[in-house]
Amino acid sequence: MATEDSSTGWRLPAATRSLPEVHGSIEVPETAGFWRKLFAFAGPGYLVAVGYMDPGNWATDLAGGARYGYTLLSVIMISNLMAILLQALAARLGIASGRDLAQACRDSYSRPWTIFLWILCEIAIAACDLAEVIGAAIALNLLFGLPLVWGVCLTALDVLIVLFLQHKGFRYVEALVIALIVAIAAAFAIELLLARPDYAGVAVGFIPRGEILRDPDMLYIAIGILGATVMPHNLYLHSSIVQTRKYLDNVTSKTEAIRFATIDSSVALMSALFINGAILVMAAAVFHGRGHDAVADIGDAYQLLTPLLGTKAASILFAVALLCSGQNATLTGTLAGQIVMEGFINVRLRPWLRRLITRLIAIVPAIIVVVLYGEQGSGRLLILSQVILSLQLSFAVFPLVMFTSDRRKMGGFVTPRWVQAFAWPVAVVIAALNGYLLWQTFAG
Repeated sequence: MATEDSSTGWRLPAATRSLPEVHGSIEVPETAGFWRKLFAFAGPGYLVAVGYMDPGNWATDLAGGARYGYTLLSVIMISNLMAILLQALAARLGIASGRDLAQACRDSYSRPWTIFLWILCEIAIAACDLAEVIGAAIALNLLFGLPLVWGVCLTALDVLIVLFLQHKGFRYVEALVIALIVAIAAAFAIELLLARPDYAGVAVGFIPRGEILRDPDMLYIAIGILGATVMPHNLYLHSSIVQTRKYLDNVTSKTEAIRFATIDSSVALMSALFINGAILVMAAAVFHGRGHDAVADIGDAYQLLTPLLGTKAASILFAVALLCSGQNATLTGTLAGQIVMEGFINVRLRPWLRRLITRLIAIVPAIIVVVLYGEQGSGRLLILSQVILSLQLSFAVFPLVMFTSDRRKMGGFVTPRWVQAFAWPVAVVIAALNGYLLWQTFAG
């Protein structure tokens, strides 16, 4: 086993590039002004943001709004702030060290521990893909009456989309993702106009309340929102795709790259805050206090929106947004699968084969559940996927915070102490809350 280099803190040189086919493929103009450089770096944050608005979030947001009105908006906001912090650390790690999070783990830990982390991460990605595949299939069923099993199979086509767009250039992948985010945001902006929420109540909902901690049922949904918001595979993904920019290998250029990448992801994640908040606000305005407080199922919400809002457009927009959300997240989930396979175990396969494997890991169990249990089983599968994600989250968060806080590994790019003062408590809180969520789930 290679020994650690005392000068860098890493055992191995950063010779293996993450996503080598697109590494450093996007030019950054050296002499351009702030806005042109910001545009050059804009993109990776939006690929990350889609994981924070995937179908796995919808059930918890719907349940929170329908049952407790606007109260849990503060939880969505806090979860989003945690996500902004963690994604900034992931970008810092990737740019400063030249390693994505998976490669950094392989470099720092023993082979058995690396294999264990890889297996956990693959399970988490499969669980997340499961939610996205099921979500897209439900949307196709609601919109076109397509049987769920055919909808699940149809989502496999995203492999071809990613291959085609990545061959054209990574900017095309980013452009498609941003276009779908805009479509989702537009759909929910119209939904909010139709729902006419109490905007004073919305504003108050962003203020954290002690009753969330005192009410066990509300706390359970709040932790579910947290578990569905902060996605472990996004940390691996972001630390890799920030390296698609062609910055120079010097302190000045890397410092600038970290600054622009942090702005990019922070702005992009605010779109996730809007969309998750919009789902909860819509559910609160339409269902809460109107005899539908128990609504938590996507299909039920779709069926009720038309009679309650008086227009078929409400249900159609809801399903279109769900379809865009599911398809968007499958695109980035496929990339994350490639990154962790290469990063943890250094297995390099042809891009189409790599993506096909990660797709099948999600699609096969989804097909089995849909065939055996139908729509009811797919709903339970969505919940199970979030529990699995909760299990894996700390195994990604703690290494990330440890690496970026280690001066030997990060050199002059080590996380400032004031950021560490936030990052460590966030890691501990996430671990504690997800542990509580798991205990509550398995205790019934």
